[in-house]
Amino acid sequence: MFKLSKKQIVWISGILAIAAIVLNKVIYKDMEGYVTLSIVVMILGTVIAGYNIFKTAAVSLRYKVIGIDLLVSIAAIGAIIIGEYWEAQAVTFLFTIGDYLESLTLEKTRNSIRSLMDLAPDIARVRRNGEEIEISPDEVVYGDLIIIKPGEKIAVDGEVIEGSAYVNQAAITGESMPISRDPGEEVYSGTIVESGYLLVKAEKVGEDTTFARILHMVEEAQDKKAGSQKFLEKFAAWYTPAIIVLSILAGLISKDVRLGLTLLVVSCPGALVISTPISYVAAIGNGAKNGVLIKGGEIMEKLGRVKAIAFDKTGTLTEGKPGVSRIKAYDMDEDEFLRIAAIGESYSEHPLGAAIIRKAEEKLGRISVTPEDARMLIGHGLAFVYDGTEYYIGNRRLLDDQNIDYSAQEDYLNEEEGLGQTAVIMASADKVHGIISIADTIRPEAKQLVSDLHGQGIQHIVMLTGDNRRAAQAVAEELGLDGHYSELLPEDKVSSLADLSAKYGEAAMVGDGINDAPALASADPGIAIGAAGADVAMETADVVLMSDDIGKLSYAMGLSRATSNNVRQNVIFAIIVVVLLLAGVLVQEVNMSLGMLVHEGSVLLVILNAMRLLNYGRKGKKRKLEAVKVGK
Repeated sequence: MFKLSKKQIVWISGILAIAAIVLNKVIYKDMEGYVTLSIVVMILGTVIAGYNIFKTAAVSLRYKVIGIDLLVSIAAIGAIIIGEYWEAQAVTFLFTIGDYLESLTLEKTRNSIRSLMDLAPDIARVRRNGEEIEISPDEVVYGDLIIIKPGEKIAVDGEVIEGSAYVNQAAITGESMPISRDPGEEVYSGTIVESGYLLVKAEKVGEDTTFARILHMVEEAQDKKAGSQKFLEKFAAWYTPAIIVLSILAGLISKDVRLGLTLLVVSCPGALVISTPISYVAAIGNGAKNGVLIKGGEIMEKLGRVKAIAFDKTGTLTEGKPGVSRIKAYDMDEDEFLRIAAIGESYSEHPLGAAIIRKAEEKLGRISVTPEDARMLIGHGLAFVYDGTEYYIGNRRLLDDQNIDYSAQEDYLNEEEGLGQTAVIMASADKVHGIISIADTIRPEAKQLVSDLHGQGIQHIVMLTGDNRRAAQAVAEELGLDGHYSELLPEDKVSSLADLSAKYGEAAMVGDGINDAPALASADPGIAIGAAGADVAMETADVVLMSDDIGKLSYAMGLSRATSNNVRQNVIFAIIVVVLLLAGVLVQEVNMSLGMLVHEGSVLLVILNAMRLLNYGRKGKKRKLEAVKVGK
């Protein structure tokens, strides 16, 4: 009998409650008190509605936990003992129906996470030994060739080997518009081929795929509690026993057992306890669906308090795809100078190095030579040996450290940097061989983002970059930043963040997650952009924007502030309800069943208020899609 579902328990106990009313108010309305049949019906209704409540209370007591279920159990059993059978039935029924309705509304918030899980691929079509076979995604191994047809989900992270297709990456980046994918480009697990055909070489499989890690992080985020949530849980741990003691004293002093039991019911801190976690769960789910991973309620809380933001430049405020705009060689042929620079940069992972290699391969074809004795000089550049000569390639600080004179090139360097370009110098021990000017394009949405962040209450927005002062100043002025710090080493960015935090309060760092890992780790919080497939970014940052759309930072900041306001509303509302109920009991205007009804109603209202966060940003997204359609 007690293996019934919540819905069945509500229906059965509800029918018994109606039967009790009919017996008392219709059939036996002229009799005083309760008749035996109605007493049996009310006790049966109390047992059916209250069995799971009593059981939960008993298990909690075994672990020395005093919760809401215990308060309701004491009230119901006490009501039966003093002959208030209807109150016992009403309290357990109302608590049960409230619990059922809570589970229904909470289910909607969980659906935001479950909808992500539903996007997990079911099968993988693999080409092995010349044959196509369908296997579980868990059985795919590194190097397998995966075939994906229209309408199918991609089961791995990998490189497109053959074919061309439009891929919907909403599960990863939150962007609903499909993007084109051709040979040599990356695709991610959980994304869907809308049209076309792809043959993909598996590079990350199983739990290592970007999609699997997103799910894992979102699940972990729901378990990470905010400071306000931890406080309320500690408060409830002391509050509930105190209410039991207060109710006993009230009953003894007033010699009114019903008053003491009613105090137990109306003082249940249910709405207060759930007011914080439900808001954070809803907000984290919303963020995940929109390509923004926020790693827990504590991070959401910190994000909502941010007053200063520091941006990296290359790959963050700029598109991270810099191109060579000018080459100046001094003592060798320009092509030879470019070739040697590209050989050295083949050891580097920096976007500027990639630009030099790209330019060299455009002009000279593929360069397969590797440098000797190559070593990174963090924040400065790199050193390498080629054809018996040691070369240095990087910024002015590198040459200063190596005591290489570049005074003859000073005017040229100033001219190039004044145009907002980054000048990369290549030299050997005794002279400068040439300068490569590199320009990066500022993201089109960056200027609007800065304006939006100021409008959201961010007091100070700066740029932290290892680039030269003139290039940094040009970008900062164009975007309307409040300041910029240039020629910084990774450790300098960390100390600059500490200064910002000391002056303005909590300071966030926004970077691409590769060369900004120390700053992201030290920031409060660290925000990585364009992190789809980037292990360092996903592990280091507190907030991860999966796509390259930096404008989503404004959405994330707005979501965090909306969540903080939502939590505040819930807490204030829950406290007001408890205070009013207590006052109502003391002036004898609120009885036990009415108190439980109002209590359950307050819990539901708190949940419904939190669910509004599931719709945050939906209107803006709809407008964006409409604008795209109009643009077509």
